Amino acid sequence: MNTAVINVKVNPRVKTQAQQVVEELGLSLSGVINAFLKQLVRTKSVSFTTSEEPTAYLLQALKESHADIKDGRVSPSFTSAKDATQWLNKHKKTKRVRHPRVGGDPV
Repeated sequence: MNTAVINVKVNPRVKTQAQQVVEELGLSLSGVINAFLKQLVRTKSVSFTTSEEPTAYLLQALKESHADIKDGRVSPSFTSAKDATQWLNKHKKTKRVRHPRVGGDPV
């Protein structure tokens, strides 16, 4: 097979991590890069996906949101800004809560 050499500057840690991943998958780094380049030529597009794990803070916020929904602590849908403003003024709370992620500023 006829091949060409490409020199690419990569963070050494990223290279090591990538080599570990492709080895776990039973592949080589060269093979994965070749497959990526072939896909680039075929599709004329580049796509990356990320799968991020939610933080403990996000999981807690989601849990609280689900509890609010379950307990009916949600606003209805509105057809106008005027209706929304009237509903908000009617249901205004006097107690201000301190948000732990914003330096304790009242929200």
